[in-house]
Amino acid sequence: MTPDGRRVVSASADATLRVWDLESGRALHTLEGHRAGVWCVAVTPDGKRAVSGSFDATLRVWDLDSGRTLHVLTGHATEVYSVAVTPDGTRAVSSSADATLRVWDFGTGREVHVLEGHTDDVKSFALTADGTRVVSVSWDRTVRVWDLEAGLELRTLEGHTGAVHAVAVAPDGRRAISASGDRTLRVWNLDSGRALHALEGHTAEVYGVAVAPDGATAVSASADTTLRGWNLQTGRGRHVLEGHTEPAFSVTLTPNGRRAVSTSPDRTLRLWNLESGQQLAAFECNDCVRPCAVSLDGQTVVAGDASGIVYVVSAGTVRRDARSACGRL
Repeated sequence: MTPDGRRVVSASADATLRVWDLESGRALHTLEGHRAGVWCVAVTPDGKRAVSGSFDATLRVWDLDSGRTLHVLTGHATEVYSVAVTPDGTRAVSSSADATLRVWDFGTGREVHVLEGHTDDVKSFALTADGTRVVSVSWDRTVRVWDLEAGLELRTLEGHTGAVHAVAVAPDGRRAISASGDRTLRVWNLDSGRALHALEGHTAEVYGVAVAPDGATAVSASADTTLRGWNLQTGRGRHVLEGHTEPAFSVTLTPNGRRAVSTSPDRTLRLWNLESGQQLAAFECNDCVRPCAVSLDGQTVVAGDASGIVYVVSAGTVRRDARSACGRL
């Protein structure tokens, strides 16, 4: 979603992306060029460009006003899983099944660094708020911290006994929280590399994690169908959020940190009050729901499902009949 909340870019297994006008629900552009499914997309801070990563092993930089391809970024050996743009909008970072991350210059499309060290798929990563460091997680069971400017590994964080699926960085840039197939999350001090807490309570793999803007709370999503809220200072659980009937794959927080949005193969998108631990609404979708985006004002949620439908949900005013607040693109 663009920072002004007016447009959203969706990525699809049909090898295309689409740029949507959220007010009218109209498709502004179809972005074509990838030769395989598009797995991830990120929008620049100015809302003018987007970068996508595909199973064709390439990334593409797009002009969102014209729908034109600006650069094709080549270097990965196989599918690209994740992509992010640095806060200053000058560089992109991508991760891949080839066990590497790569840093790209947005202006030239040039590859700046190849971050090597992981020995298995790098499914996810997170940038610190100042854009100086990257924290990556891998199926090799490690978490790694990188200096983005130098392209060097700073430290390897070990302790998980299963594949690590997701990571979030606290706003202060000093801590990271990783989610693993070993059913735990771990809180790390990024400066020392020390594990501060092991967050235990889930009874199946943990697939997603998000941190509140105040850095005091994290929320995790698990294959045990629940989400859990955690106090990051003590490492203790706060709430167990129950409602999904199949694994909870992802969780996203609203900018004020008071609500969470979760997605699942149970064909629902659910909205939660993190202060009370109560479910506010469940929005019914047509198929398995993918990760979602929340607008900067916290009023709009956009998510896509496996059938190719993009949903726009009003999170500002939750009604008893939640379906009445849900539209489709």
